[in-house]
Amino acid sequence: MQTRKLGDQGLVVSAIGYGAMGTATGYGPADDDRSVAAVRRAHDLGTTHFDTAEMYGWGEGEKLLGRALAPVRDEVTIATKFGLTREGGRDSRPDHVRAVVDNSLRHLGTDTIDLLYQHAPDPDVPAEDVAGVVAELVAAGKVRYFGLSNADEDTVRRAHAVHPVSALQEEYSVFAPHDVAPLLPVAEELGIGLVAYSPLARGFLSGAVTSREHYTADDFRQRLAWWSPAHYDANAALAGELAAFAESKGATLAQLALAWLLAQKEYVVPIPGSRDPERVAANIAAEGLDLTARDLVRIAEIVPAGGVGGRRRE
Repeated sequence: MQTRKLGDQGLVVSAIGYGAMGTATGYGPADDDRSVAAVRRAHDLGTTHFDTAEMYGWGEGEKLLGRALAPVRDEVTIATKFGLTREGGRDSRPDHVRAVVDNSLRHLGTDTIDLLYQHAPDPDVPAEDVAGVVAELVAAGKVRYFGLSNADEDTVRRAHAVHPVSALQEEYSVFAPHDVAPLLPVAEELGIGLVAYSPLARGFLSGAVTSREHYTADDFRQRLAWWSPAHYDANAALAGELAAFAESKGATLAQLALAWLLAQKEYVVPIPGSRDPERVAANIAAEGLDLTARDLVRIAEIVPAGGVGGRRRE
């Protein structure tokens, strides 16, 4: 697989990464052995960048990813995140960050976290303080690169002034194309990469979408506006048009959605996640789908404003 640079500090990763949230939380019951097989299939097919977080199962997701990657740890980069709490709040106080990182290292079974993100800004902790504690962790050898997730331009600039930010992680997909637009100029100005989470629109662009009554109660898509009864049919129709266009290109809907992201900027790296090894393989094949300028125009004509109802909760 081709590689892409995330930032100007030296972090190089596969063009398509793997997002491990679904192995531990958010998408209903998971089979750990199958999830491990999916992670290893991704690596076998050239993926070198794997993404998790403390809050994905509160350590369980990190443990699973660490187990899956243990045989190839020196061939991959692992990203994780700090800053959320079990109660739904935010906590980026320096002492808390230090404790979370030590826990994450233990859960992952590694000596160093390749990319450490603040999961979301903490209104009670200045961005400068967050960057400062990460700089301390980098100096200690516990972390290699610093990232921010779900951040705005002001947070990015303030943090970057203290310690270089290598990557921004934001939700970005054909169904959520516009929210990242304000960040692209600052990313280019400061030399920061962009990691696209939920690149298949939480599964709406996976080719296997269904209405919310088919999901279990603990599936967070139950609460997302795209699946609302008021919006689901319209979004399913948009996905259907995109799927028909993808078929005309000899591709699947998911492959079209991932290729669209790869075509946006050379520093964009999507991290689709799947617990199905075969679906992982199909996602990775998107790297071979080259979209022309005319193709991108056609996609914009089909989905000019993204998914109907917005990407947030109802």
